[in-house]
Amino acid sequence: MAQLRQDYIEFEKRQTRVVVVGPENAGAFEDYFRQHNLPFIGLPDPAASVLKLYGQEINLFKLGRMPAQVIVDKEGMARFVHYGHSMADIPDNSELLELLDTINDKQIMEKA
Repeated sequence: MAQLRQDYIEFEKRQTRVVVVGPENAGAFEDYFRQHNLPFIGLPDPAASVLKLYGQEINLFKLGRMPAQVIVDKEGMARFVHYGHSMADIPDNSELLELLDTINDKQIMEKA
């Protein structure tokens, strides 16, 4: 989450909402977001209902959920999905921002 916070303004410039979905209950999630002053949306998902919708892996040998990044466009279509194999397997913000630029440019061209 620290990585996302570093470039949060860049995500906002691209009209992107960052939503972090986690396994904690609502109280623990709220406490964590408040304690770390995170600027994005936090969605507690202790029943793993969102996890199941997007096919995020749970690996009990690696202590729970593996990271996943999903870019969903304004029409609700998943345009990019990355499922990590470890907690360090997360795309760089520069890659995500470049993908957002490509998606936004394509949508502008389709509307023209």
